[in-house]
Amino acid sequence: MQVGDEMFFGKYEWRVLDRQNDKTLIITKKIIEQSPYHNSYRAITWADCSLREYLNGEFYDKFSPADRSRIIPVINKNTDNQWYGTNGGEDTQDSIFLLSIEEVACKYFGDSSANLYYQKENKRYWFERKDENNSKRRAGGWWWLRSPGRNGVKAVYIHGDGNIGIQGNNILKGNIGDGRCIGGVRPALWLRLE
Repeated sequence: MQVGDEMFFGKYEWRVLDRQNDKTLIITKKIIEQSPYHNSYRAITWADCSLREYLNGEFYDKFSPADRSRIIPVINKNTDNQWYGTNGGEDTQDSIFLLSIEEVACKYFGDSSANLYYQKENKRYWFERKDENNSKRRAGGWWWLRSPGRNGVKAVYIHGDGNIGIQGNNILKGNIGDGRCIGGVRPALWLRLE
């Protein structure tokens, strides 16, 4: 199994992002469901949000006991937002998680670190649309990351075109439909290889 390979695990199709000895990091190939980041509109971090609780509870429990035995819990670093300084919260132990902005911008979808760490003056939003790695981040709609946006009621997300919304989308309140901000979910996990 190599980086970029696709595989089935549980009921979903996954893409391999990393391989280390007898384990591999995988993310769903596409968005698998829609959800708000949190179930109330208040400042929150990944450590305490309802989406994390769901992924590590109800979603995790959907896997068979044999599959669950292969999922490796990890400690995730939750850094502050690089542009706005918004608190990322405490580190978390997760069996299933969302990727961070660093993982998406610098590691697993090409290296766009210059755009993350060297903000241009007067640049209020993320990349110019011509970022060469945008196409690698597309997943059939916009999807959440676990990193905080420009304040505590926003979380970073990936636009449908693969561009990164470092300012964030509202964790719950939206402007259309029923007024809820519902984003795509692409779970990631470390899997023990058989």
